[in-house]
Amino acid sequence: MTTVPARLAAQLAFGARMLSLDGHDDFNQGQISARMPGSDTFFIKNALCGFDEATPEQVVAASVHPDAPIDPLAPPELPLHQAIYRARPDVNGIVHSHAPHTLVFGATDLPVRPISHEGAHFVDRLGLFTDTSNTVLDQETGEAIAKALDNGEGVLLRNHGGVVIGKSVRHAAVFAQVLERACRLQLLAEQSGQPYHYSTDTDVALKRDFIYADLSVRSYWDYAVRRVARVWPEAAGWGRA
Repeated sequence: MTTVPARLAAQLAFGARMLSLDGHDDFNQGQISARMPGSDTFFIKNALCGFDEATPEQVVAASVHPDAPIDPLAPPELPLHQAIYRARPDVNGIVHSHAPHTLVFGATDLPVRPISHEGAHFVDRLGLFTDTSNTVLDQETGEAIAKALDNGEGVLLRNHGGVVIGKSVRHAAVFAQVLERACRLQLLAEQSGQPYHYSTDTDVALKRDFIYADLSVRSYWDYAVRRVARVWPEAAGWGRA
């Protein structure tokens, strides 16, 4: 049995709780996973607990290889994570959720516009998968989603939700929140019925370099960890994240 690294388990639990606070809950559905760079093993929230009740003890190990033994508590959408980790060696964190504004946005044919800082991160970096809206239960579907993701930062699953990736689980969790806000703000703009403006290509580049630089992402993660600990004081005992 593979031992889950304590710090990575804590990061997954904190990431799940911050997603809950951002509105990503859908019963016990949705996943957050992480791996150490270069590893064929990754770690994922188990199938039975929701984002809002995840703890470091509720993380299980999995392999990127589809023929490897599967933990009985691994989520059924494991093929989604396996396929992306195989296709993208640079990815070390994945979030799949049914966040409401992300899901609704994916049901439209709207391109993401840099209305807000959040939209600037995802413009021209967000794929769309339309083959099926069903649960991702097989490697073929997972690989098709990885193809739709390509070299981007995320992919919308039509009528299903979204997938956001990152160079670490911190990045994936933060950017899943960023995507939900980007979708919400653009849907509000569309709902106004009025023409709206968005950032120039120059401003998009500047925002990516400053607002979403690694140091900035770490500060957003640290803020979200503090927020989790305020809502769930027991999380303060999970160790460094």
